Amino acid sequence: MNRIFVIVAAVCCGLAFTADAQRFITLEEIWQRGTFNPKSVPGFNFMQDGKHYTRLEQNKIQQCDLTTGELVQTILDASALQGVAGFNGRMQGYSFSADERKILLWSDIEPIYRYSTRAWFFVYDRQQRTLQAVFDGGKHSLATFNPQADKVAFVFDNNLYIKDLKLDEIRQITTDGQANAIINGGMDWVYEEEFALKQGYQWSADGHRIAYYRFDEREVKQFSMELYNNELYPGSVTFKYPKVGEANSIVTIHVYNLLTGRSTQVDTGEETDIYIPRIQWANAPEQLCIFRMNRHQNQLELLLVNTSTGALEIIYSEVNKYYIEEAVLDDFTFLKDGKSILFTAELDGWRHIYHYTFVGKQKQLRQITKGNWEVTRVYGVDERSGLIYYQAAERSPMERQVYAISLDGKKRLTLANAPGTNNAQFSSTYDYYVVTHSTINTPDNYTVYDRNGKALRVIEDNMALRKLQEDFRVGQVEFFQFTTSEGVALNGWMMKPKNFKADQKYPVLMFVYGGPGSQQVNDAWKGANYWWFQMLTQQEFVVVCVDNRGTGGRGEEFKKMTYLQLGKYETIDQIEAAKYLRAQPYVDAQRIAIFGWSYGGYMSSLAVLKGNDVFRAAIAVAPVTNWKWYDTIYTERYMRTEKENPEGYRDNSPVNFADRLRGDYLLIHGMADDNVHFQHSVEIANALIRANKQFETYYYPNRNHGIYGGSTRLHLYTKMTRFLEERVKGADLPLGQKRAIPRMQLMEIDGVIKE
Repeated sequence: MNRIFVIVAAVCCGLAFTADAQRFITLEEIWQRGTFNPKSVPGFNFMQDGKHYTRLEQNKIQQCDLTTGELVQTILDASALQGVAGFNGRMQGYSFSADERKILLWSDIEPIYRYSTRAWFFVYDRQQRTLQAVFDGGKHSLATFNPQADKVAFVFDNNLYIKDLKLDEIRQITTDGQANAIINGGMDWVYEEEFALKQGYQWSADGHRIAYYRFDEREVKQFSMELYNNELYPGSVTFKYPKVGEANSIVTIHVYNLLTGRSTQVDTGEETDIYIPRIQWANAPEQLCIFRMNRHQNQLELLLVNTSTGALEIIYSEVNKYYIEEAVLDDFTFLKDGKSILFTAELDGWRHIYHYTFVGKQKQLRQITKGNWEVTRVYGVDERSGLIYYQAAERSPMERQVYAISLDGKKRLTLANAPGTNNAQFSSTYDYYVVTHSTINTPDNYTVYDRNGKALRVIEDNMALRKLQEDFRVGQVEFFQFTTSEGVALNGWMMKPKNFKADQKYPVLMFVYGGPGSQQVNDAWKGANYWWFQMLTQQEFVVVCVDNRGTGGRGEEFKKMTYLQLGKYETIDQIEAAKYLRAQPYVDAQRIAIFGWSYGGYMSSLAVLKGNDVFRAAIAVAPVTNWKWYDTIYTERYMRTEKENPEGYRDNSPVNFADRLRGDYLLIHGMADDNVHFQHSVEIANALIRANKQFETYYYPNRNHGIYGGSTRLHLYTKMTRFLEERVKGADLPLGQKRAIPRMQLMEIDGVIKE
């Protein structure tokens, strides 16, 4: 009996060991249980002293010491204010006044578009320990203190208001606001989406003026989406969405003077079919800088307006043979000398930092950073030390390091140089900074440094997640490069099964985004998709990603060569990548699939249609299928209008090539997608039906472009996984050959014809 017990125990232990060694990733762990969610450190709300920061934790604003991580004090416990001034006791966000004596807090947030929201706002006075409602007439938006913290501006029903906190009085600045007609102080849909703007007003430094946008969108055509909520009739949402070649909002800039109580429209020229992607107060309180772009977005002018006299001067102008992007990068800084600015531009073919003096006869433009590499982000300027802090892809287009450079460009410091991707958050005084570092194989690590580059402490290293990588025996992601038949060198990454055998034939899933200036092939952590891709390698897939021409990090010409031909060269490169892969001895040339979302869905659709002899299958989530159905700002920046560029639209829209489908095609879309409308998928479905092409489709009612919420992502990835298992891995017929559908057999039973 003892011997039998020992044998059974040994067998059980062996089974346990084997099960542990072959632990498999599941979709439920990725998308439902959050097993693989990394620990993150949210953006720091640095305080003015440069050493402390605050965070929202369990309905409390907690003040912490950055250097030690220790809790210093609880600044505000929101639950203690429940019932005061109509506050529900639940704080969802907050911001400090410039002197940190008051706190603006908000609750009961309700989304509007992708970024914008409305909520209830309240002001907490830290000295008086009082809470004051900003406005009780309904949920409002975009509330902010003036620099003196004695007033709060906000937007309600498309009108701009100011609350005087001392007098407890509200002043309505505009009166013509109307839904789907006039917007004051906020943004229309396309500005919010494509210029990344939410707030449509700015306080002057002295608090005496407020500059604001006014959108007249009455001539913009409306778009409607239906929502299904278990009612007798579906509801609908209607908003203004300008599509290619159609009318945009007429945008004007106005300045309200609190001392005189009058608004004045700023002169931005006679042409109204323009864009104003940014406004920014300069150093003098009466000087407002307006960024003016033509509709083609290849000419940028900075207008400096004296709001007291109305005098206007063009202080900077730039023209590009393709398009200009820096107006929306928020890299423009007015220096304290009052006569010069810092900004980034691609004037020599690579994005670099420039110093420009705009006052006097001898205007001077000086390049501060130089080289065949890109400045990818500017964190800020510390004029006290004379240093500019920035991120760059100097070592490799696939890496990011953090640097500081003097204003004259002669002195440079390396602040975060680890291989991979480094990003930084600087304290308000630049005395400390937090570096977030990752690689494609290691999740984020957060470390605090002082001004001299000395590491003070590690906030989070995600060692638990790294342990899970070991437990699940994930393989290393490998980078590779190949040269296309056109002589173009392209970068890629590859995931192989852990027990990879060079003499075995594997199915391949290619992942693509590929949009202008984007990068997927970079040495950085890939989030939840990393685990899905690793799950697929456990199911004997090879997963590959290649950055095509048009992507970022490799200079202006590489990125902008797709101008007027979005999709053409990107598709050629993805097909070339598939051909490169099928030439590898370990790839099953008959089982290559491609998957993408949004621009990536556009790319996967083009690839399976134009590369129908290469790709067995494609998954397209929320794809653009014809650029004429997308918005003005994004599409015309890269393609101009359909009238100006008919061939570019015709030759690069998937809907025009539906008859070429040979492989399997899974089409997925959220029906409440306000960005890439469900219309895109409906139209390509129509084209496929006309061409008598079989395909699969999944639609998600009430879901937007992100297709999420509750069990939605689990549901979505379950479908995509099964599609790959059945249509790609399980494929047993040559590419393009379809299994015959048996004819229906009819018979008569009791006088009734039945199948």
